[in-house]
Amino acid sequence: MKEFKGAYTALITPMKENGDVDYDGYRRLISLQIEKGIDGLVPLGTTGETPTLDDCEEEKLIKTAVEENAGRVPLIIGAGSNSTKHMEGYVKRARDLGADAALVVTPYYNKPNDSGLLKHFEIAAAAGLPIIVYNIAGRTGRNIPTPLMEKIAAISGIVGVKEASGDIIQMMEVIDRIALPRKNSSNPFYVLSGDDAFTLPLLALGGDGLVSVISNLVPEKIKSLVSACLSGNFEEGRRLHFDLFSLMRNAFVETNPAPIKTAMNWAGLPAGPVRLPLGPLSESSEQILRKTLEG
Repeated sequence: MKEFKGAYTALITPMKENGDVDYDGYRRLISLQIEKGIDGLVPLGTTGETPTLDDCEEEKLIKTAVEENAGRVPLIIGAGSNSTKHMEGYVKRARDLGADAALVVTPYYNKPNDSGLLKHFEIAAAAGLPIIVYNIAGRTGRNIPTPLMEKIAAISGIVGVKEASGDIIQMMEVIDRIALPRKNSSNPFYVLSGDDAFTLPLLALGGDGLVSVISNLVPEKIKSLVSACLSGNFEEGRRLHFDLFSLMRNAFVETNPAPIKTAMNWAGLPAGPVRLPLGPLSESSEQILRKTLEG
């Protein structure tokens, strides 16, 4: 099984002006990310606007990513749903199409209780692909507290967590109680930051990497930040962190991925518009983002 460490990009899904997926642009982005040294790719996450993609588009995006990547870096495919049945099908689809792992978010809106959530991830892991749990209460309305995460992490096939709770105490607990005891074993548990701005503190505490939004625009800078921290060079890590800090904040001036796609369009990268119900940035948000990129 591959290691899931380092700097990963939560890939956008580029769109044409008519709203169709830009598959050629998608290939270009994948090749560019790998050429710039990114350690892995995460298609079909929230940043990829998965809620607005249909099944045919998702399948073609997975096939395109697998083909263009050609085994060069790990591919973690988003496979979440608030329907356990649908999630299981998405994990199996990712497995059958050649993914290295699946990212399974906490079911959203229906707020499952502990027993239901545990069973949800048992079914995910039984589908035969390494599973990375995605904990993001701000999107789902349901946090996974550490005692429950311990039970989920004990399931065979659960290999890590994308931690976006925003709670540094909880992150410390997960590293201390789950990841560190398994650090040098044959069954490691990887802790990846789900927030760009938490990269430095999480890696200083013993985390393993980052699933980044802003690396869609600056992959080489995110790679340098993560590499410095993983090598223990936190003086350089701090310098790089604060160099990127304004972008880390203002890439979320409105709902992701509208700001990062806007910035990529300005940079001449294939991104295109967001799909409804997301809309273009307001004029004031554009001004904030332009000032950030110019500064």
